[in-house]
Amino acid sequence: MSSKKGPKKGGLAVIRNIGIIAHIDAGKTTLTERILYYSGKIHRMGEVHEGTATMDFMPEEQERGITIASACTTCPWRGHRVNIIDTPGHVDFTIEVERCLRVLDGAVGVFCAVAGVEPQSETVWRQSELHSVPKLAFVNKMDRLGADFQAAFSAMRTILKAPVVALQIPVGAGQDFSGVIDLLTMEKLVFDQTTQGEHYARLPLSEAEADMAGPWREAMVEAICERDEALVEDYLGGQEIALDRLRAAIRTATLERSLVPVLCGSALKNIGVQPLLDAVCDFLPSPEDRGGARGVDPATGEAKTFPPSPDAPLAALVFKVSMETGRRHVFLRVYSGRLAAGEEVRNVTRNENERAARLFSMHASHREKIDVVSAGDIALASGMRHARTGDTLCHAGAPILLETIAAYKPVISLALEPRNVEESDRLKEVLGKLLQEDPTLTLEHDEETDQIILSGMGELHLEVVLERVRREYGLSPRAGKPQVVYQETVAAEGVGEAEFLRELAEKEHYGHVAVRVSPLPRESGRDIGFAIDRAGYPVAWLDALAEGLADGLQSGTLRGYPVVDVRVRVTGLKIMEGKSSAVGYRMAAHQALKNALAQASPKLLEPIMFLEITVPDQFVGDVAGLLGSSGAKIENMFDRAGQKIVQALAPLRRLFGFSTQLRSATQGRAGMVMKFSKFDVLQ
Repeated sequence: MSSKKGPKKGGLAVIRNIGIIAHIDAGKTTLTERILYYSGKIHRMGEVHEGTATMDFMPEEQERGITIASACTTCPWRGHRVNIIDTPGHVDFTIEVERCLRVLDGAVGVFCAVAGVEPQSETVWRQSELHSVPKLAFVNKMDRLGADFQAAFSAMRTILKAPVVALQIPVGAGQDFSGVIDLLTMEKLVFDQTTQGEHYARLPLSEAEADMAGPWREAMVEAICERDEALVEDYLGGQEIALDRLRAAIRTATLERSLVPVLCGSALKNIGVQPLLDAVCDFLPSPEDRGGARGVDPATGEAKTFPPSPDAPLAALVFKVSMETGRRHVFLRVYSGRLAAGEEVRNVTRNENERAARLFSMHASHREKIDVVSAGDIALASGMRHARTGDTLCHAGAPILLETIAAYKPVISLALEPRNVEESDRLKEVLGKLLQEDPTLTLEHDEETDQIILSGMGELHLEVVLERVRREYGLSPRAGKPQVVYQETVAAEGVGEAEFLRELAEKEHYGHVAVRVSPLPRESGRDIGFAIDRAGYPVAWLDALAEGLADGLQSGTLRGYPVVDVRVRVTGLKIMEGKSSAVGYRMAAHQALKNALAQASPKLLEPIMFLEITVPDQFVGDVAGLLGSSGAKIENMFDRAGQKIVQALAPLRRLFGFSTQLRSATQGRAGMVMKFSKFDVLQ
């Protein structure tokens, strides 16, 4: 039996915008490849390990066997149009996941049946919760040695605190894995491997299988009925709940995020993929279910909404910028209204007009030209010169500003030197293009050394950027060793004042400012304000003063790193008749802040990384010793799938080369995941 059908025309109700999210190597891309094959989008399955997966089209992805850039595609299933974004699992590319989750309506969390809930699984799951994204879970790799569905299911409940309910359970595990049991219909699904799993049969359960599935079925029905008042009385009265009522209740609870349906299978062995696609269509939301555009009026700041309809005013969010073959393309999610090719729209984030010269639907690296994109769609646009990640596009006559996409702080930097003078300007131009694509990259120019300082989220992140510079643009700059990116803060209160009086352009400029700085809790950011009555001073002076303070916080007094977690208050201003000016107050504020920071016990903050190491029992002592010598603090240690899991926090500056040392100390048998945890005071 095959579920493959062509799409039918329909409104927003038949659209599903979903993301595939998971830890690295959980099988996201392999799963997506099967989805495309069974839906008829591709006619031959590619494999990640062979470098032939459709969605891993970058050479860097094919070489490493991992997803680096999120890829979009569209496929038909049961009369629905399913837009899929395959996201990276590596922590260095977290921004790719973040900006995709911002525009998705639903997600499929993929978990390895052996490893269960891994660190990056937890990270992306929590990200999806921040965006209130309804989810399904798919326990993959049930064919692997050590696969344990019950353990993975329990880990979702205990680690993720997810309200999971199993809709399927596996028949066997590891080499004995032969199919899945549908707990809704109490049938066994067996997939025909002669057709690469494209055809599958629904068979009655044996007595042993029915006994095994009985408690799972009872737990599923109970969990569903608990969340539906209409079903509770029938259930408590001992009535059999009809299948269509169960399905409707599951959908409602999934949309409310009070249930997470769990399915299982093996994408590599072509088992369980079509039922997952059915569940996507049956239980995950359409754009209609998620509502339209919710934002604010850019002029007044008042809340504003547009309905999820092509006939409503336009509201679209730019969630990614791509610079392919020298051409600039932007990825759009349209929440309401429609956008036609060649139409001029307003970028309210940047107060610029934009023109969508051409529009495309996407299939990985391939694209198809379209004339219009409507509410609920995800598309690609060319010709937009100003748009950046997180920008809102709308019509000038009906402005709306949507919530932007969160920014990430880089934790590691690299000094680059061009090979010659001719390459210098070209390198800056190329890196500028890559910065437009990737908001987690930052670029600075060191005036003293004339070096370009490139900062990012990790060693792999910067390594991939340099490979792209070499491969796509033919440039080979010299690169120094990676360096840690620090921040500065204050540990005490400090006061400072400064006076500025100087002749500039044949005019004297005066300003006198007094400020007080004090520490804030970690991750609080910056708080700039006035402890004086501002009524007696011109707005231009106060604005310039605030700009001077903000500018001063970009470079601290210890090593010139940005200052964070600090409160700044202006405590005094002096006026000199005829000479006080905006320039004077800006310069005085900048110097007064420096004086106050120097008096406030300035401290360096360094990036602290979270490590999770999977290691056989006999090497736990070696790993503990290695962590100790790297300044790490072990936070937790437990068993998972016959391996020891060691979780620790360690300063990034002590971790260069750590993965090589770990492989050596454990004979290559340990696995490690490292992700940014926080900035904390340098010890």
